[in-house]
Amino acid sequence: SGHVQLPPPQNVTLLSKDFDMILTWSPGEGSPPDVTYTVRYESQERMDKWMKVPHCKNIRSTSCNLTCVLPNFFVKVRARVKAVSGRLQSPWVESQFKEYHLDVELAPPVLNVNVRENLIHVNASFPLATCVESFSWMYDLNFWEAGSEDKKQYEGIFRKNTVTIDSTALRGNYCLSARSSVQSIDFKHSKFSQPVCVLLNPKG
Repeated sequence: SGHVQLPPPQNVTLLSKDFDMILTWSPGEGSPPDVTYTVRYESQERMDKWMKVPHCKNIRSTSCNLTCVLPNFFVKVRARVKAVSGRLQSPWVESQFKEYHLDVELAPPVLNVNVRENLIHVNASFPLATCVESFSWMYDLNFWEAGSEDKKQYEGIFRKNTVTIDSTALRGNYCLSARSSVQSIDFKHSKFSQPVCVLLNPKG
């Protein structure tokens, strides 16, 4: 038919990173400089019904955050992307299926540490999209004296809860580190965050 097509996007991957579900791809070889991309997704609840993603229509970026358009976090979805340039289009290229709840990869939380009088107040903030805030995210906290291998562990703390540690009897440099966790089919957790260290009750 003499129909000229654009090269299709390559390496189309639905991946979970830092609590988000993201479709990523790279430009097809020989793509024109003005190429844009359009993304759709399909849920296993409604096969053969490809849903539009309004914020990923004719975009220049080579990724699309799908987290908050997912209709159900407990059902597998896949996505597809095509390249567009003027009147030319590439074929759609599909990703594999992923399920948010099963496949979500957690990021370590950021620790906020506040030392007042003889108490250390610790809470953790998570880089979450608003649509997934209601999940029962938890965190585990480790507390230890710098240089020591002996860590006190506080496990299964609800995301919004603060841990209070009595530091009356402690002197010197103490460190804290935390990881995010969630109970899906099995127990999942992130790596531990970089330690935050505080100097307690310095002499004098």
